[in-house]
Amino acid sequence: MAIISPTKSQQVFFNYRGEQLRHSFVSHLTDAFERHGINFIVDKYEQRGKDLKNIFARIEESSIALAIFSTRLYPESSWCMDELVKMKKLADKGKIQVIPIFYKVSARDVRRQTGKFGDKFWNLARASITSGDQIKKWKEALECISGKMGLSLKNKSCEADFIKEIVKEVVRVIEAPELEEKDNHAEKKKRTHRSCLCELPHFKRSKTLTVFFFFFFFFLVLTLKV
Repeated sequence: MAIISPTKSQQVFFNYRGEQLRHSFVSHLTDAFERHGINFIVDKYEQRGKDLKNIFARIEESSIALAIFSTRLYPESSWCMDELVKMKKLADKGKIQVIPIFYKVSARDVRRQTGKFGDKFWNLARASITSGDQIKKWKEALECISGKMGLSLKNKSCEADFIKEIVKEVVRVIEAPELEEKDNHAEKKKRTHRSCLCELPHFKRSKTLTVFFFFFFFFLVLTLKV
């Protein structure tokens, strides 16, 4: 796969939680991104004391966000849920594309808040001092984002192959606008060419009529003289 040169706005934001993920899966994924020249923002140190406004600003600067769902710490983190709500809000406005990554958890459990993922999520909701309205937003964000086309890793699947699939999908999303622009340019050239072809016979007819009237006028003048 070729190395790409994304702009600053083509940044990938990582939404995840868990030390184990950070030192294994996420670390390997960011290494792969670096090899392919993909810009990304990931909170490697999980600085929970950092102002959420700063994180939200980073999300707004990104064109892609990876929501890496797992059963370990993701459903236990209000911080992670708030990030997801922000991502959904931007996605609804078409300002960011969110790709759900299901790391050893089913999309169904995330979407319906069932299984181990659901148990931990509802424990968080009950223990949280967050308002009921915000918890409702968490739930809506989980349902919305997990309902998008994403990538899933099962328990006994190969992580290396899974990472390749993620990189491939991210590159596809980054390059999509450029390919669309090229297609539009090619279509515009085709329309211009067709327009020229349509106008050509009209030009020939006009020229023929001009010659005809010239000779008609010439013979008319000769006739009058006679």
